[in-house]
Amino acid sequence: MTTLGAKAMCGLAAAAVAVGVSQLVAAAFGPQADVRTAVGSSVIELTPGPVKEWAIETFGTADKLVLSVLVLVVIGVIAAIAGIVEGPRRPLGSAAIVAAGGLGCAAVLSRAGATVVDVVPTVVGAVCGVAVLRLLISRRFTDARGGPAATDTADGPDRGRRLSLVTLGFLGVGVASGVAGAVISRLASSVSGDRQAFALPRVDVPAPPVPASVQPEGVALPSFITDNADFYRIDTALTVPQLSRADWQLRIHGMVDREVTYRFEDLERFEAVEQVVTLTCVSNPVGGELISTATWTGYRVRDLLAEAGVRPDADMVLSMSTDGWTAGTPVEALTAEDAMLAIGMNGEPLPVEHGYPARLVVPGLYGYVSATKWLVDLELTRFDRAEAYWTRLGWSARGPIKTESRIDVPRAGEDVALGPVTFGGVAWAQDRGVRDVEVQISTPSGEGQWQRAELGAGYSDATWRLWSFDWEAEETGFHTITVRATDNTGYTQTSERADPVPDGATGWHSITFAVR
Repeated sequence: MTTLGAKAMCGLAAAAVAVGVSQLVAAAFGPQADVRTAVGSSVIELTPGPVKEWAIETFGTADKLVLSVLVLVVIGVIAAIAGIVEGPRRPLGSAAIVAAGGLGCAAVLSRAGATVVDVVPTVVGAVCGVAVLRLLISRRFTDARGGPAATDTADGPDRGRRLSLVTLGFLGVGVASGVAGAVISRLASSVSGDRQAFALPRVDVPAPPVPASVQPEGVALPSFITDNADFYRIDTALTVPQLSRADWQLRIHGMVDREVTYRFEDLERFEAVEQVVTLTCVSNPVGGELISTATWTGYRVRDLLAEAGVRPDADMVLSMSTDGWTAGTPVEALTAEDAMLAIGMNGEPLPVEHGYPARLVVPGLYGYVSATKWLVDLELTRFDRAEAYWTRLGWSARGPIKTESRIDVPRAGEDVALGPVTFGGVAWAQDRGVRDVEVQISTPSGEGQWQRAELGAGYSDATWRLWSFDWEAEETGFHTITVRATDNTGYTQTSERADPVPDGATGWHSITFAVR
């Protein structure tokens, strides 16, 4: 190994120990002391809105995994440089580790609920990292210039080989410490047992049954009700918050007649309701898959707000999750009959990654202004006084869902055989409902006419609608299918393309396929 390569490995080993030890020590302090998550969350917080939108569009629900890997790569690059510049009399690399530790402490302190005590794991990790780096560049393993030493004599110790072994040993210790810390923290903070022990309340107002006719026959479309495991997830939580029912509280304050705080058991005195609602992410591009439907169990938000007494001049509710994320929702949306504090999803308690133990479900609004998970706070305020998380980054303050449609069959580039074929997809206009879907197919011979598709039965205005279209493939070559929807107000979705920022994408979805 070259001198630079060996020194870079020393830096990587020191960084591995620093991060691993801090992760292990943090297991005794709680999730808020996890510097790795704190740094990743700070990166998310500081990233400009357009860059976040690009990441969501590019990586979808894998955006958090990509960020975690990117953070580790950046740490690795900085660590390698720190090892290269470190010298026996010139501790520049050690200074870099100390500086990184300082930034880590700042990131930890920026998290909701963090205290000065929570920086202890980061400080301990930084100290260990510096100690390892100073040891590896000491005369024990290096020559007078600070480089890896070769064999001293024919029968003497090979310090270069010993340096390699010790460096690999510290790398292993760092990785093992980090993994152990992550596992211990997960086991210590997990609310999976709390969730498994929870039985949903008896529903006072059940949702109407979903008829089989909502699902068109003869075409492989998404299920009208999305399985919990397949339901899309987009949020800023790098690590899923773990909040038990015993620790959960919902504070309602601000422009109210009286401040109210609910514990989980207090919810039992309200009427339990069930609703089927389709949720859509504002980051969903034309033809995107960030849309899903579930049967939600919970309580009407307006019933909870009524006990606080909303003042007439309040026009916004600033909701906050336990990790500090906020959303601004119009008061009239949360006081409508269908706005829910959801505690159940598809007949079981909310999955932890979808907001256990309680979240908001508001039909007709994009999630960034309504679908707060791990909900702990509702502040009655005004749009001219407060801004929510995404609004500060350039998204519009109000986010009504736009009329859109998508083609699921055929897929882009798919081959279609000559003869009869059935295409299909979904359309949505939550809170207005879809009344019509039209399809246009362009062939090598020219552009076809718009034709009406067959619609699955409409369940409610708050849910998507599935469609199918029977077609006869008579000409080989490349074809293009385009779809558009009309909602129950008579509005037909626009063909004008618009990006998701600032208030949702628009445009017709088209797919090119080949008839063989």
